[in-house]
Amino acid sequence: MKANPMRAALERGELQLGTWINLIRNPAILPLLKAAGLDFARFDIEHSSPSIETVADMAVLARALDFPLVVRPPKANREWITRLLDIGVWNLHCPQVETAQQAAEIVSAAYYAPLGQRGAAGPSPGNDYDTSGSELERRAFANSQVFVTVMIETDGAFDHLDEIARMDGIHALTLGPADLAQNLGVFGKPEQAKVLDEKRDLIVAAAKKHGKHCSMLVSSYEQAQQWKNAGALLLAYASDVQVLLDGFKRNIRDIRLGRG
Repeated sequence: MKANPMRAALERGELQLGTWINLIRNPAILPLLKAAGLDFARFDIEHSSPSIETVADMAVLARALDFPLVVRPPKANREWITRLLDIGVWNLHCPQVETAQQAAEIVSAAYYAPLGQRGAAGPSPGNDYDTSGSELERRAFANSQVFVTVMIETDGAFDHLDEIARMDGIHALTLGPADLAQNLGVFGKPEQAKVLDEKRDLIVAAAKKHGKHCSMLVSSYEQAQQWKNAGALLLAYASDVQVLLDGFKRNIRDIRLGRG
């Protein structure tokens, strides 16, 4: 069974740089991103329209390339977690986690016993159809490769941040900036950036306290340096949509204005 390169790299303390996929459905985007120097891709199926078949195609190719695919499901429940793991996704990016009970339910769905109660699927893309060794050995290996990130997206979730952060089976913490800003009532206001950075600092502190990783979404070199220096090893830069939109807008404007 193939290992999870992202989890291994983070355990070695190596910075991992990735991007969101919201638009592109062609799995060929994965070797392109790898060739561009990225370490992982994060496929968003909470706020975009791919089918489970598209995710499965992406997951199989990602494993073949040793290019980690992270998936954010519409909801971090047993149904979605089971399907994603069985089609070959190692890395789960779980939205709207507000309580320790929710985090415990994610862990239960994502891991086999004794850590959880993940359902058994038999030979599948999730285990590379590998039937070598015993079933117990294969399950133990799968447990050692799954990587779970939880998203803190409401103010109330911070009341349970310490409980969530110390839970076995949760590997990384992050926040959803847009949803959190909306929940805090600061979205679009001058104080939004300051308030969100204060919340990010709490995420970083909780991750450090409990020996977990920290993930941050960044949109600039300066932001990347800020959170890398703070200790975040998982950085997702922009998205396919933003890079294409910004690139076309900039270049078309320059062509129209005759700027080289």
